[in-house]
Formats: sequence, structure tokens, C-alpha cells
Amino acid sequence: MLMARNLKYLFTFFALCLFMASPQSLADGNRVEQTYFCQDELGAIPIRQGGRVKPLLVHANEIIKYLSGKKSYQNLSAVQTFCLLSLQGMDLANTIKLSARVDHVDAQKFLELPEGTKTIAFKDLVEEIPRLQREVRKQKIQDSRTKALQTLLSQAALYREITGGQNWLLPAVTNQRVDWIPVTSFLREDKILEAKRISQDPFTKVIFDEVERYKKVAGDKHVMEYHFVKAKLPLVSMLLTLLALACLTLFKKFTLALVFSFSTIAVQLALITVRILISGRAPITNMYETVMFSGFGALFLAMIVGHYKKERVYIYMGLMYNACTLMMMNFATGMLSESISPLVPVLRDNFWLSTHVTTIIMSYGALALSWILANTILIKKRFGELSRQDEVYYSDHIYTTLKWGTIMLGAGIILGGVWADYSWGRFWGWDPKETWSLIAFVIYMAILHGRYTSWIPHKRFIPLVAGAFMSIMMAWFGVNYILASGLHSYGFSEGGALFLGSFFLIQTGIIIITTLGQGGSIGSEQTSS
Repeated sequence: MLMARNLKYLFTFFALCLFMASPQSLADGNRVEQTYFCQDELGAIPIRQGGRVKPLLVHANEIIKYLSGKKSYQNLSAVQTFCLLSLQGMDLANTIKLSARVDHVDAQKFLELPEGTKTIAFKDLVEEIPRLQREVRKQKIQDSRTKALQTLLSQAALYREITGGQNWLLPAVTNQRVDWIPVTSFLREDKILEAKRISQDPFTKVIFDEVERYKKVAGDKHVMEYHFVKAKLPLVSMLLTLLALACLTLFKKFTLALVFSFSTIAVQLALITVRILISGRAPITNMYETVMFSGFGALFLAMIVGHYKKERVYIYMGLMYNACTLMMMNFATGMLSESISPLVPVLRDNFWLSTHVTTIIMSYGALALSWILANTILIKKRFGELSRQDEVYYSDHIYTTLKWGTIMLGAGIILGGVWADYSWGRFWGWDPKETWSLIAFVIYMAILHGRYTSWIPHKRFIPLVAGAFMSIMMAWFGVNYILASGLHSYGFSEGGALFLGSFFLIQTGIIIITTLGQGGSIGSEQTSS
């Protein structure tokens, strides 16, 4: 068996040498990195990893980003880098030298890195796998050091799997059956010899011929996902939102702002729809999707209420919050992962997923509208000009968005309790996510009651609304990124602790700076809404 495998690899090596000697290969001979047949066109082919079929482009982007923190390596794309690393399993050499980041000081000491060094070559890290496994196994407490070592262990194991050729699984069609086999087994001698008779690029021909057979059996959903990723809809949505904001606030072109706003909604609706078609579920099952849906929902709700109220300020609130969420989606990639993964069993009931979670996320978006306007008023009042009449006027609109958001938050909590009884056998269990949702609901109910009964005057109402959103951020991000405990483990992530701490610090600073030294209350006039 071992001799046969070696002969297969030896044959593939010589066949690749012949391929490299072709005119097309000679034309590329001056490149820094020898790419063999690893070209970007391979990004469109289907592979199976992570429990689902997806384009190689998607998988390569996720893998290279996870290993190196970037989606490319020098002059190579993620697809080329992943392909070349996989070919090491066939003894095809390359000059790629990926390194893993080691930010934790104790992890640096454990790996005995030189002082000031925060990276380690994966080739060296793979040799540390046995020692990392022993160290992780004997740790009983999941502290930051243990998590850092676990991440390094996971990265090293994945790198070893890739360079062994076992992470790139290609479809092999037999009649109507599809088997997924490693690339090292896929590129068989008989296939390559047959393809070489009619093509100067036999390896690519073998791969794409098999892909065509796969499409006839299983369809081409992966092609849709490939074009979806290439379209970069989150980036397009962000640019349209910023243009709408500029037209609304800087150039005072409301009609043009509406055009860009509707365009943003159309692009985001396409983004959500295609993601639903790819995943087969509502796009609200991880932090990336909830951020995406809350921004879209807030803008959609703001435009409906703004049209009904004949008030432009709602458009401003919706665009501002949507811009915040889209910036997170495009730039906070270390905290939010756009990967589409199979659902855990508790989330596979799409009815409850589409009602409870959607209602909760929509409530976050509605309450975020009040947070945007409250902070705008605080800053404008402190550093600009804002009359008492305008403050009363805007506080009424804040009150309107609070009512919408609080009602949806209460409804979402009740629906969550029904789902919990259906899935876990109890309506309420003081799980951290449940507890913080209830805390946020109680805070907003108190603010609404205080505003309605004149218990909270205007000068306290607006700072309270701005500060109250910190409870939403704790229920939304804090439980997932900091507490990371309870039955809602499917939402837990890493990398958001610094973001959340910065948010709390900045929001607290804004409230303190804008409220210190202000005069008395502007009065207790109340306007019902």
C-alpha cells in the first residue's frame, strides 16, 4: 500500500513536471511562486468541508484567514495558497512560509519564543502538537492561556491536515453517487494520462470535467455562492449607506438620500435572500448574521415609521445605525465570521428560529435607533446648538422608537420561553442570555414608564436612553463574547471583548462629558405620542 502510494505521488510529480514545461507554464516562469495548476479559476469548483458543499474560494478564504489573519500570501490569492499547501501532500514543494500569531504572553513562553517575537512558523508549530495536546489536556480551567493554546493546537492540526492533502475534498461521481475524496487521491494516474492526450493542462481538465458531472447530479448551488462572494454585497451596501447619509446631512438632498436608502435596502435584501438560499435557513444564527439583520431591520423599520410620521429624522437614525453594522461586517472580520455553518440541533426548528430570534434582533435594531438619536442630541446639545423645543421634539421621536423596540423585545422573550419549553423542557432557567434580556427589558420598561408619568424629565431621559443600550450590548455581545456560558453556546464567539469594553468606555464617556456642567431641567413638558 505504501509503495503504491509513493508510486502515485512519483508519477504525479513527473506529470506535473511535464505540465510545467509546456509553453503556458514557461510564460509564467518568471513568477516569484511556482503555482503549478493552482489558479484562481479553481475558486469556483465545489468542495466539501465544514459539513456542507461550498466553493473552494469560500473555503480557502476562511482557512487562510484563520491561519494567517489575511486572505492572501504575498503575490498569491487564498485559492492559490490553499492549493499549493495541499499539493505538499503530493511532495510538490513551494516556498510558502505561513506563520501563526502568538499574542498571549504565556503562550509565547510555553513555545519558548525569543523575546519580542509574536509569530511561529507553522512548520515548527506542527512539531509542537504533542506538547500542546498534553498541556491542554491537563488544564482544568478555561482561562485565556488555555484558550490561546487550544487555538494554536487547532491551527497546527488544520495546517498539518492541509499540507497532507486531506483538507481539499473533491467530488468523484459514480453513476448517481457522489463521493468526496482528498485531492491526493482524486488526481489518479489513469485520469491524468487520458486528459493529457487532449489537453496541455490535464490536471485542470480532470478537475473541471468531474465538476461538470457533479453539477448534473447535485446541481450548481455552489456557483451561486461563488458569484455571491465575488459581488461583495456588504461593501456595496456600506458605500450606498454612506452616500445616503452624505446626501441627507451634508448636501441636504433628501430625494437623493431616499434613492440611495432604497438602493441600500435592495442590495441588503439581495444579500439576505441569497444567504438564505445558500444556507436553507433564516440568516440569524451567528453574530455576523444578527449584526447584518439588525442593521437592515432598523433601516427598514425607520423608513416605514418615517413615512408614516412624515419625519426625516427616522431616515437619519436608520442610516446611521445601518452604517455602524455594515462597518462591523466589513472591517471587524476578526470578531465577526461570515462563514455559513450547519446548525446545531436546537436551532433546526426554523419556525422558532424565524420568530423568536428575528423578533429579538429586530428589537435590538429598533432600540438602536433611539440610541443613535439620543447620542446625537447629547453631542449636539453640548458642542453645538439645540433649543429646548427641538430637544422636546426629538425626545418624542426617541420615545416612539423605544415603544417599538421594547414591545418587540418583550415579545421575543416570551417566544424564547415557549421555544425553551419546547426544546429544553422549561420555560425559564435564568440562563445568562435569558437573564440579560430580562434586565434590558426591565430597564427599558422603567424608562418608558418614567417618561410617560413625568417621573423622568427630559434632561435625564435622553442620557438614560443612550446608556440603556449598554444593557442591549451586554445581552447581545457580552453574553457571547465575555460570559460565554449557558445553554445559548451556539452563539459564543471570540475576539469581541475589546470591542465591547471600548463601547462601554466610549458611551460612558459621552454621557459624562455631555451632561457635566449643564444647567437645570428644560422643564417637564410632555408630549404624548
